[in-house]
Amino acid sequence: MKPNSSSHLSRRQFLLTSATVGGAIITNNLFSKSTFAQAPGIVTSEKIRPQIPYGVASGDINGDSAVIWSRSNKLSRMIVEYSMDESFRNLRRRIGALTTAKNDFTARVNLSGLLQGEQIFYRVFFQDLANTNIYSAPVSGTFRTPALSKTGAKKDIFFAWSGDTAGQGWGINSEWGGMKIYESIRQLKPDFFIHSGDYIYADVPIEAEVKLDNGKIWKNLTTPEKSKVAETLKEFRGNYIYNLLDENVRRFNAEIPQLVQWDDHEVVNNWYPGEILDDNRYQVKDVSLLAKRAKKAFLEYTPIAFNADDPERIYRAFNYGSLLEIFMLDKRSYRGANSPNRQPVMGKDTEFLGNSQVQWLKNKLLNSKATWKVIASDMPLGLIIPDGKFDFENISNGDGQALGRELEIADLLRFIKQKNIRNIVWLTADVHYAAAHYYDPNKAQFQDFKPFWEFVAGPMNSGTFGPNKLDNTFAPQVKFQSVTSEMKPNRSPADELQFFGTVKINADSQVMTVALHNLNGKVIYSQDLQPET
Repeated sequence: MKPNSSSHLSRRQFLLTSATVGGAIITNNLFSKSTFAQAPGIVTSEKIRPQIPYGVASGDINGDSAVIWSRSNKLSRMIVEYSMDESFRNLRRRIGALTTAKNDFTARVNLSGLLQGEQIFYRVFFQDLANTNIYSAPVSGTFRTPALSKTGAKKDIFFAWSGDTAGQGWGINSEWGGMKIYESIRQLKPDFFIHSGDYIYADVPIEAEVKLDNGKIWKNLTTPEKSKVAETLKEFRGNYIYNLLDENVRRFNAEIPQLVQWDDHEVVNNWYPGEILDDNRYQVKDVSLLAKRAKKAFLEYTPIAFNADDPERIYRAFNYGSLLEIFMLDKRSYRGANSPNRQPVMGKDTEFLGNSQVQWLKNKLLNSKATWKVIASDMPLGLIIPDGKFDFENISNGDGQALGRELEIADLLRFIKQKNIRNIVWLTADVHYAAAHYYDPNKAQFQDFKPFWEFVAGPMNSGTFGPNKLDNTFAPQVKFQSVTSEMKPNRSPADELQFFGTVKINADSQVMTVALHNLNGKVIYSQDLQPET
């Protein structure tokens, strides 16, 4: 095996790395002599073992901690063994919570006290609660912890981002190679991956076949839960399970830690709290009820760390030492209703991030000691995204002075300038093409802000669309975009107009290099950003 391989351990490999006595593994545990329970037993009958049908995933790596996620097929208990040694000669063990029907047999284990800047290898087991001597076969994964120490060797930071998975009816086409963009990202071996929202498309069913413009047929894997719009909790869960049926996704999840956020399609297109649907596809018209079910499924099926004070909170921050801090936003849970968005003063109806999240972000940015501050946003700032004939889905509402939701963003940008908070970069997805935007106050109608960059990537195995119109309130300048306005909308993944981005921060120079990549991983645009001191 290569040092950072995360392929499943075979039973033979597992037995070679652990001695078995009386059906129990005796581990060479140099980390602790008493903290952890006896290691799992080995059984050979696959029929009676708990199963791990959808692999493993890691996420929310923050300092010395990480979340390990998996799912069993029955009532069981999750167990995680981990080590800095791929052979697991020296290991630690964490005993996780029970998997029950209440959480759809998903489980997570929080690892803490991890050493910095190290490759961690882990394997997941499930213990059958009906017969506690029976364990699942192990499934393995790996991740690297950030190097936070101010002493010792400096390390570059390299990560990727994108969004918009399995949208517009483009699902898993095994004949085409499945969701190939996940494999392209995995091969670059980023330290972690930011999924910028639209993790699923709960409002877009997947049909078995879609006819392409060239007459060929795109063949989708289908499931009952993906045959209609999601309304029940089971159907929302089924959307996450659908993506996990793709081997590229499972392989990616086992090797690349994720920081995830949500956008609209995890619930329904362009949703906001309190909305009542006018859509004949839905029996459930109350969007707040749909969102409650959708958020439960999102939290169950992503490797997200729960906030102790607010377990359903999605916005959060991650520190990667002196070079980088990441701020993950939630532009869905706290917004007011979509409207013409022309209110002249701020109020409840102009909220987008919401007052609590804005104050949290201001405080985090003000107190950050990192050179680079990345704001991970599920929607771009200065692109116009309509909702029907008269309302707006995004912040922007058309050219002119700041109005409506733009007032909240104007206030945030003014704060950043007044406090002289430097080196902020926005990363986002949502619009289904790749772009680089430069915001220059000298070109804008609202000018009380520091210039900054925003980079857009996506989609991931979804339809590709032409560029959105720009709004001159904050005046994004297009430095690059991957598609033209003449392109026919909803291009299939077979056209290879699928995109992701990467960020590399040089540990010595502190230069941030942002690149946009096509489906095959080729760089189609790159920009070096010099840190402001």
